[in-house]
Amino acid sequence: MRSYRALWALAAVASACAGCGRLAPPPVPDGEPAELPPQRMTTVWSDGKGGVLKLKPDGTFTADRVCGDYDIDAFGPKNEPRSGSGTWKADGWKGQTSITVSYDPGDVDSGYEALREGTTSKLWTYVGDPDDGHSLCVLAERHG
Repeated sequence: MRSYRALWALAAVASACAGCGRLAPPPVPDGEPAELPPQRMTTVWSDGKGGVLKLKPDGTFTADRVCGDYDIDAFGPKNEPRSGSGTWKADGWKGQTSITVSYDPGDVDSGYEALREGTTSKLWTYVGDPDDGHSLCVLAERHG
């Protein structure tokens, strides 16, 4: 009898949590947080779905249908892949590099965190609120 009460209580809690959104955000991509040197950041990054982000040494970038967390506003496209150009900057803290890209004319930006998996570097971010079941954006160094 006691185990049935515990089971019902657990089912009620799980149901309540499921109604509020995901039980847990999507997991972080494989790899370890990484602090990337500038020469490792200034390369071409690809999302594996045709999206490309090219970070240039002069602090500018070009993007072609690249994923990101672009929560613009209620009247604009929300987290759709973007194309364009602008500026980028990197910040490092406790062995982790964060990169922010700002599209011209300054209407939208997105941030990415750096990971290293073996010899491959990655940039990633949640797309939208991870508690709402949104996906991840993962960009990997494009070789060749």
